[in-house]
Amino acid sequence: MPRQPRAIVGGLVYHILNRANARMMLFKKAEDYLAFEQVLEEAHERYPVRILGYCVMPNHWHLAIWPRAGEEEQVTRFMRWLTATHSRRWHEHRHSSGTGHVYQGRYKSFPVQEDAHLRTMLRYVERNALRAGLVRKAEDWQWSSLWRWYCGERRGRALLSDWPIAGNSPRPRNWVRYVNEPMTQAEEEAMRRSLQRGCPLGQQKWMEKVAGSLGLDHTLRSIGRPRTRESTK
Repeated sequence: MPRQPRAIVGGLVYHILNRANARMMLFKKAEDYLAFEQVLEEAHERYPVRILGYCVMPNHWHLAIWPRAGEEEQVTRFMRWLTATHSRRWHEHRHSSGTGHVYQGRYKSFPVQEDAHLRTMLRYVERNALRAGLVRKAEDWQWSSLWRWYCGERRGRALLSDWPIAGNSPRPRNWVRYVNEPMTQAEEEAMRRSLQRGCPLGQQKWMEKVAGSLGLDHTLRSIGRPRTRESTK
């Protein structure tokens, strides 16, 4: 079966996720996380796609990007350089070249509507370590955009772009407190569905419109085999 085309269109916000191959640990110590963030910064210097947020976890990472119109190819180059360079350096550091893939495959992505759904997605990304029980407060996880923005150096914040929903400030007011609050079951389920199926995240009409324009209609259909004639009797 041919692969589905990568649906990245400039002007839309995307959540991007990639996981380690065979559930192995990508990042075991601080130096591992720092090495990935270095590659991320270098990728951004080469291909300055707008990054709204990120979180690096022990065996996967999340990115929230907002490519400009006409930057579709730049996103492809950014992601290819990021994953290929990190994979190569990861193997070189461990003297394990030729032993297998670092990542399980191509990254997953889905578009997000620029309203409350975007806040939900960014909140999900920046509270990932808290959700996993790795820290007591989301801002304590150093390998994330939340820590970089509020606790890191000013130079490091240059990696992050303003949000299309934040008005005149890079982050909404009381954002840290909001990130630390539990997400609702509906928010968790919506995020899980988009992560698993690659379907757009937003209001129903917006999702249907975007899915139709990007060839993602199949991601909105119910999962399961169609009912047979016998089963409908």
